[in-house]
Amino acid sequence: MQVLQGEQARAALTRTFDQIPVPEAVARRIEATFGEPLSPEGVVERILADVRARGDDALRDWTEKLDGVRPEALEVSAGELAAARVDDALHAALRLAISRVRAFYAAQPAHGFLEHGPDGALGQLVRPLSRVGVYVPGGLAPLISTLIHTAVPAQVAGVGEIVVTTPPDRAGRVHPAILVAARELGIARVFRVGGAQAIGALAYGTASIPAVDKVAGPGNLFVVIAKRMVYGQVGIESLPGPTETLVVADDSADPRYVAADLLAQAEHNGAEPVLVSTSRELLLTVQGELMGQLEALPEPNRSWARDSVSARMKIVLATSLDEALELSNLYAPEHLCLLTRDPWSLLGRVRRAGGVFVGEASMEALGDYVAGPSHVMPTGGTARFMSPVNVRDFQNIISVVGVNASALRRIGPAAATLARAEGLEAHARAVESRLHPDSDLPGNDVAVPGVSVPAPAGVGVADDLGGPVPAPADA
Repeated sequence: MQVLQGEQARAALTRTFDQIPVPEAVARRIEATFGEPLSPEGVVERILADVRARGDDALRDWTEKLDGVRPEALEVSAGELAAARVDDALHAALRLAISRVRAFYAAQPAHGFLEHGPDGALGQLVRPLSRVGVYVPGGLAPLISTLIHTAVPAQVAGVGEIVVTTPPDRAGRVHPAILVAARELGIARVFRVGGAQAIGALAYGTASIPAVDKVAGPGNLFVVIAKRMVYGQVGIESLPGPTETLVVADDSADPRYVAADLLAQAEHNGAEPVLVSTSRELLLTVQGELMGQLEALPEPNRSWARDSVSARMKIVLATSLDEALELSNLYAPEHLCLLTRDPWSLLGRVRRAGGVFVGEASMEALGDYVAGPSHVMPTGGTARFMSPVNVRDFQNIISVVGVNASALRRIGPAAATLARAEGLEAHARAVESRLHPDSDLPGNDVAVPGVSVPAPAGVGVADDLGGPVPAPADA
């Protein structure tokens, strides 16, 4: 594999999220399924339009065509959900993951505030979304952890209802581990529908599947395109595509761990592993270790990982750790692993990443399951402007403006001036109608229902309680 340096490395690690690559095998399957060489966007447009027009019937038809099974009952019954079983070790692991993810997000500051001061009150109300749809991939393997890492932050946010969609197997069943995880989470509604058709159902609603406020969760190429297309009809948390890991390592790093961390992501279809090191010797040693560990993997994992390594892996020699972090920030990886002599000293220089994994004991694979933060993270360079799934993804923020009469008299003229500068005369007059000396301006001292208990002047409050807050008297 070629070792990149300098401007060549910068060019290789510069990317934009303007086009999702289409594997040749996917293009062939599209043509075989549809009888013509459609683009993935063309495929998704057809599916979404059909789901919107025909609802459940379209879901059954597309599931039969794409997943090889026709589910008459789209929703998993309460009996199926209750009967699902997994072995004791997996059940305990699911419970541990749920508890750790819940504890992590319970600590996230995600409340509103209401500041009382001489000018009145300004603040934010924070309200949970009413209903969220969680998409759980289930093609090559059921991603049980995705359900946990998406649903738990939504629950901590206070979302009233969570519905789950996931592809069925060839017998029309949902993997029992997904059902057990849903049961442990207290989620009662699970639907055996996957792909773009599931995203359409969540966005538009059908007779069986309710429309949601937001769709969250990763998926394949068609799921990502569908989420992009329905945005506006519903919210989406991000467009998580093929996974990626960038490892920064110096000469102290253990080549075995470096190779293992790269392969842990490489075994995902379409993954992009990246290694940036200040040591040429380490780069050479890791390449040998990588090939050895790769051949030791069972099939089909070995083939998946080999494709990622041979087709998309990038190896970079940096002149210093400063340059290594500069390149990482340029790339904006989903996962950044710091395997250096003093990894904590580098953390302050990280500017763009979905998650940072500090030191040899904090491998990214641990983060995929039980560390605490959600593993649903921005990919494709979108970590430049997006964040991992978190509590705020499932809340609305509502601004509160409650200025009093004295503040209005002081700041109102500026508002009117700005309004006229923008050519909005009615805006200016709305302000000035309250500035007339004869106006009987209220003191803004009435109780406002639906806001939480008041705080002393200048102190913010969390708006959890929902009780009335009397506004301060006019200053």
